[in-house]
Amino acid sequence: MANMRFRAHDTFFIRKGWINKGLRNVQNDSSVFMGINGNPMDILGIGANMVKALRYWLQAVGLTEEPPAGRRMQTLTQLGELISDNDPYLEEMGTLWLLHYRLATNKRDATAWYYFFNEFRLSEFTRDDFVIQLNSYIRLNGEEVSERSLDDDYNCIINTYVPRIKSNPEKVRPESNIDCPLGELGLIDIGNKKDKIYKRSTPKKDTLHPLIMLAVIVEQAGGQQEVKISSIQNDICNAGKVFNLDIITLTTILYRIELMGYIKVVRTAGLDVVRIDRETKFFDCVRAYYRSINN
Repeated sequence: MANMRFRAHDTFFIRKGWINKGLRNVQNDSSVFMGINGNPMDILGIGANMVKALRYWLQAVGLTEEPPAGRRMQTLTQLGELISDNDPYLEEMGTLWLLHYRLATNKRDATAWYYFFNEFRLSEFTRDDFVIQLNSYIRLNGEEVSERSLDDDYNCIINTYVPRIKSNPEKVRPESNIDCPLGELGLIDIGNKKDKIYKRSTPKKDTLHPLIMLAVIVEQAGGQQEVKISSIQNDICNAGKVFNLDIITLTTILYRIELMGYIKVVRTAGLDVVRIDRETKFFDCVRAYYRSINN
């Protein structure tokens, strides 16, 4: 089961304030989750199952890593350091997009998320649609997972991206911080409440900063300087897939990146490509993003 993981969140989606609390405490003590220097529940101020979930989430969204063997500890990744320095409270949309990108492409630790954004084809769906198709995907990969785990993953995906005010307006108190910050991205919406049908939605183009999209395109290009626009839209783990972009939104943002001078959009006979400057790297784009919003 090395290359897939399900229900590691113990049914807890990311709560507001969790990531900041996690990053801060990991910086203070890399073994905070292991309880070497005190009870993690007391230090983090959350229950035992939530401690487990937070330990998982920090890694699933690419902010911390743990060594595969030896002393169990967490350290911040390069992305974790950048976010911790520039936006520790996750107040910027670009930060949320980066966490979502790391999560939706994390096939090993967040398989259901990876599957939902990259392999699952339906734009409107119910729980059954998703669980049945994910189950056959898992079987094709020679694995077996209980349906309950897949159910819990589905519910957690919905709770990650659909704010409570939409799903249960009558139950929401404004002061409850029960929402997941990623709900702000607008990636999943309610199709039909009565029948529990949900639908993917295209984010508003103004919420996705050109430099964040560029970071993803550059990372997915893997050093290539010319990328087909159709690849950016349709390839697994690329911007079109993980950000639910239709071609109009995608093209609009590409032209914005071009205006900033980072890429050239080339339209020749039947082949639309993007040329990327060889020097541009993922973390350069992220740093440039934080510089641009701090100015």
